[in-house]
Amino acid sequence: MARKIGVLTSGGDCPGLNAVLRGVTRAAMALGWEVFGFEDGFEGLLPPSRSLRLDRASTAGIMHLGGTILHTTNKGHFVTKTGRRGKLQVPPGVIEKARATLAEMEISALVVIGGDGSMTTALQLFDAGLPVVGVPKTIDNDLAATSMTFGFDSAVACVAESLDRLHTTATSHRRVIVVEVMGRHAGWIALHGGLAGGADIILIPEIPFDMDRVAEAIGRRDEQGCSSTLMVVAEGAEAAHGEQIYQRQGQGEVRLGGIGEWVAAGVAKRTGKDVRTCVLGHLQRGGAPTTFDRILGTRFGVKAVELIERELWGYMVNFMGDEVGEVPIAHAVERLRRVSPESEIIRAARAVEISFGD
Repeated sequence: MARKIGVLTSGGDCPGLNAVLRGVTRAAMALGWEVFGFEDGFEGLLPPSRSLRLDRASTAGIMHLGGTILHTTNKGHFVTKTGRRGKLQVPPGVIEKARATLAEMEISALVVIGGDGSMTTALQLFDAGLPVVGVPKTIDNDLAATSMTFGFDSAVACVAESLDRLHTTATSHRRVIVVEVMGRHAGWIALHGGLAGGADIILIPEIPFDMDRVAEAIGRRDEQGCSSTLMVVAEGAEAAHGEQIYQRQGQGEVRLGGIGEWVAAGVAKRTGKDVRTCVLGHLQRGGAPTTFDRILGTRFGVKAVELIERELWGYMVNFMGDEVGEVPIAHAVERLRRVSPESEIIRAARAVEISFGD
């Protein structure tokens, strides 16, 4: 009787998820495993469980597709992160229902594809005795113990392309354009996207900014004969001695967002310039993955199956240098991976006259 692997995608969607599913399925089938995908993240583990058989036919032609054929959610019974880094415990009764589902389906291993919240949940399932391996996924690139997560490169490409387009309209009207991007409490998307797209000012959470310094940077560009300015602002950026800006959602939920409009208003007040705001939002999550994310996702999926073959439960696939390896999930969720203000890439950005508002 064939051994069975379960796989799920959890948390926010991003380009490259389907490449991982394809990699897991093809590598597992080559070794004689059957693969079942649970729908809607961890929620698919709860009765009545929602799963579908993954095989060569069902994973053919999906690598270039954005999103996930299994669907996903960052809500429900398995949420383990709240606020900045607050941790919640998955109720024991919920874990037992998931255990019963896996036992009933005779699944010997579960591959969890997700970000820091999903990996925290995966760790709790492992601590409860479930055979879990992880695959890191987040456009924010903020997961510790791996130098890169798939989805990040695609998000950066979206930001860079958007800046390419905004350069022309900003120049035509002699405007300042503020582009708000995702990233939560880390500035990787803003930094890489801004650098690739030729931004003049980049504001990230790791370097508190001063609005007067931002206005001075725009003034210097005027003196140099530059009629327009492009600013990239990470959603989690905060002014010195200030706070991050949140938007209130339904039922008391709050979410990072709104910093772009706040910065734009500050710029207009201090410079008198015509300022516009562009919030990229979920454009960064959608669309076809870059070739890098397709390849990395495939390698991650293959490595996850290797970890299962070795019975390295509680481990997560990671990417260091140019090699795909493994690391305990616990090492990946102990802290956020953030941009170092003293890093070489920050120095390079400053060398090409990018201001960080400090």
